[in-house]
Amino acid sequence: MDIKFNNAPKATSFVVLTNDKLQILNYDTDITKQYPVLSKYLEFSSSFKGKEGEIEVVSHMHKEKLVFILLAGLGEMEKISNLTFQKAGHTISSHIKKLKLQAVQLSARMDIVNINKDVWVANCAYGIMSGQYCFEKYKSEKESINTCLYLDGIEDTTPLDHLKAINNGTVFAKDCVHTPPNDLYPKLYAAKVQQEFKGLENVKISVLSENSMKKLGMNALLGVGQGSGHESILLTVQYKGTDNPKDAPVAFVGKGVTFDTGGISIKPAHNMHKMKYDMAGSAAVLGAIKSLATRKAKVHAVGVVGLVENMPGHNAQRPGDIVKTMSSKTVEILNTDAEGRLVLADALWYTQSKFSPKIMIDLATLTGAVIVSLGSTYAGCFGNDTTIIKQLEEAGEQTEQKVWHMPLHKDYDDLMKSTVADIANISETRPGAAGAATAAQFLQHFVGETKWAHLDIAGVALESGAVNAKGYGVALLDKLVELFYEDTNNQPVKKTVEKKSKVKIKEQEKK
Repeated sequence: MDIKFNNAPKATSFVVLTNDKLQILNYDTDITKQYPVLSKYLEFSSSFKGKEGEIEVVSHMHKEKLVFILLAGLGEMEKISNLTFQKAGHTISSHIKKLKLQAVQLSARMDIVNINKDVWVANCAYGIMSGQYCFEKYKSEKESINTCLYLDGIEDTTPLDHLKAINNGTVFAKDCVHTPPNDLYPKLYAAKVQQEFKGLENVKISVLSENSMKKLGMNALLGVGQGSGHESILLTVQYKGTDNPKDAPVAFVGKGVTFDTGGISIKPAHNMHKMKYDMAGSAAVLGAIKSLATRKAKVHAVGVVGLVENMPGHNAQRPGDIVKTMSSKTVEILNTDAEGRLVLADALWYTQSKFSPKIMIDLATLTGAVIVSLGSTYAGCFGNDTTIIKQLEEAGEQTEQKVWHMPLHKDYDDLMKSTVADIANISETRPGAAGAATAAQFLQHFVGETKWAHLDIAGVALESGAVNAKGYGVALLDKLVELFYEDTNNQPVKKTVEKKSKVKIKEQEKK
């Protein structure tokens, strides 16, 4: 989607926002004089009430050209927030796609409630941009069109630039999740990341090969990928947006199983094609780092992702094998389909020992048990530090990427006792019991003294009941950094556009 900061050509379709009293919020009364059909529709329509989420398309012939008025409701004035505008934008976007509109105008003539017009326009535009996403790389005939969004009345582009960066990071994450596994095995994934980050300032990318990981003793991660013909990789993307060389980073760690057959403990054939999505945690991490780097966030952040393919080859890891992790703790493999925690065990230990981060957060499509617990509304959130968990909860509420605090307890260690190793990778005595919690408890053994949280995103990585990636985690992590870890004393200079003549604001009352 292209964005331009000026008036759209004449007879361009445009957006009108109202509250539940049918007051027009983004235009003065002149818009109803120019388009009388709009005034009549608001007066006589029985279907549109201006409630949050409502949208109507009003068509009108204007000077022999068909114009569509996208009439969107925001609901009660006192409940309008940034998320209200994002959701309205997303709904508007779906109608833009249905109508195949090549140009749409969104005008901002006033603040709405207490939200500055540059901020609410940015959030509405962000919703429209995110709703335009369509993965068509492998289709011979493309269905989407490139719509131009004209933003009229915006003065400071800083809020929009921030949200555009998040959208770019989210699009990258979604693209990675949707890419088929024959085009995204670890080596190709790493190459894709290097290409995507090319040109971004203060970014350093490093790749650990299997030989390098062997020297570090990362046998848990390596064991998962040893049945595949594709080499496993540990990829690190470091972004330094602060001037202090001693500033400890915030660290994000992602599970990147590019395809998960389950290994020797093979999965059922039904829906196995969806196991290309088992790298969604790594995509979220990389998308978040891209967002931070794109908007030049004043933070030191590092993303570490373990990239493997879990296949039942002749050299595949077996149930009953024992591996020695980078931490020196030994793990008995009871089920090769509990592989994500093995990848993360070494990735987490590597991250905390190499970077000594302020905090460390991992994201993984780790268990089906978390879907049973929380469905597709919340990610399961576990951790050893209540402050981080509260911060994630706040960031989640502000981005609609919600988390729910789940328990860790030493009693869960009893479920993973092994008679031949330090720990087993699943419970043998009570299979399936507290599945999400025991997986998180397992990970806690590999974080050292670092403040840490684990997000099990198995239920929220995809749209509910669909196979479309959400890009969950990108906006969440960006908001976490913005609220709690960014240097607010050294922010970028505001970017402005040429100011237009101010419009006198008049409240449009329903007649």
